[in-house]
Amino acid sequence: MMLRRTDRAAFAVALVSRLRAHGVRVGTTGLADFVRALEAAPPDSRSSLYWTARITLVGRHSELTAFDAVFAAVFDSAAGEPGSHRRSSLDTAPTRGRPDDSHAAWQGRSAGADEPGSGLPWLTLPPATGYSEDSDSPFAVPQRLPSEVAGLADIPFEQLTAAETELLGRWIETALQVWPTRTSRRVAVGASGHRISIRETIGRARRTGWEPIHLVRVKPVERPRRVVMLCDVSQSMQAQAAAYLHLMRALVLVSDAEVFAFATTATRLTTVLAHRSAEVAIEQATSKVVDRFGGTKIATNIQGLLSSLHGGSMRGAVVIIGSDGWDSDSPAELAAAMARLRRRAYRVIWMNPRAAAPDYEPRVATMAAALPYCDAFLPADTFRSLLGVVAEIGRTRGTSPEKRARREFSRPPGADPGALVRVASPK
Repeated sequence: MMLRRTDRAAFAVALVSRLRAHGVRVGTTGLADFVRALEAAPPDSRSSLYWTARITLVGRHSELTAFDAVFAAVFDSAAGEPGSHRRSSLDTAPTRGRPDDSHAAWQGRSAGADEPGSGLPWLTLPPATGYSEDSDSPFAVPQRLPSEVAGLADIPFEQLTAAETELLGRWIETALQVWPTRTSRRVAVGASGHRISIRETIGRARRTGWEPIHLVRVKPVERPRRVVMLCDVSQSMQAQAAAYLHLMRALVLVSDAEVFAFATTATRLTTVLAHRSAEVAIEQATSKVVDRFGGTKIATNIQGLLSSLHGGSMRGAVVIIGSDGWDSDSPAELAAAMARLRRRAYRVIWMNPRAAAPDYEPRVATMAAALPYCDAFLPADTFRSLLGVVAEIGRTRGTSPEKRARREFSRPPGADPGALVRVASPK
């Protein structure tokens, strides 16, 4: 068995470091998946180790060449080249590797030498496994490679190109399948209804001699709930602004959402982000916001939106604020604005790119002042974390105002309406 008596975690970290040095983008999720895969199914041959590393560490087809080169430098022997394990091996049998005297000997290597296998924490050397043409199944070939989206979902926004950000933006659009709903005053006949409709029951009793044999039950009709998103486009949010604009565009395209960008003033972007082309929509939104990458006035903008003609759109809506909490307004002003917003909105969700850090604490005074009025506080530094925000939006479904009033009334005396703040830990 390969990697016997070897520290799998140290081995995986060393291999990932060499892959990153050669241009293969491997995130912490891929590294963790590789370690778990080695623990769940310890490789018994070079081929199984190759595929275990490839399906967990490689997320892009263009990185296969660099991965094969690094794997060959680490594990190369006369047994066969890793390059023969590519997808073309499904049609043709893999060719034998060429023996290389410089790579054949594993003994006597210095730890710091730049040779195949150097720099990896080997405790015992893996046995050389040869390729046999007579074997029934020499290689266990997976059916599909990791998708482009899966390889980019855990990469921070500042490391993504414009094309990759647009690709992940389309992924967010497809993820918005569950939309928040609210119960209306209209009712519809349904078997799962708890309320008996007197009129419908008596009307049906005309067929049975006015005996109400069949009780007609009705249930409230669910309507889509309004979603309003406020995106901070100040200097401290420059790396996240483009990704947040793609989330705002997805919200506009999927349903009736209102989106605003703010720095020192608030700008409505609902109409420009509804453009069919993502590139044109982002370009128009960027040119429309004239105060981007400047200062931040969160409290002033929230108070201004609540007092404007668009303030009615926040009544009973799910309000999402994307900001790191840095504000030039005083904490008291932000607390007053958030309290007013909390009374008007149904839920307030704050997404903060800094919250993904393991040791994050809301030490900024303005962020600490806004937290008591938030129903959810979520990290938003990668597109996978944005998917968690999308899931949190979809959880708001079908809660009637009566149920919410009873829930508010059942709280202990003196409790803050937003005292329960759920901090989602980073993945």
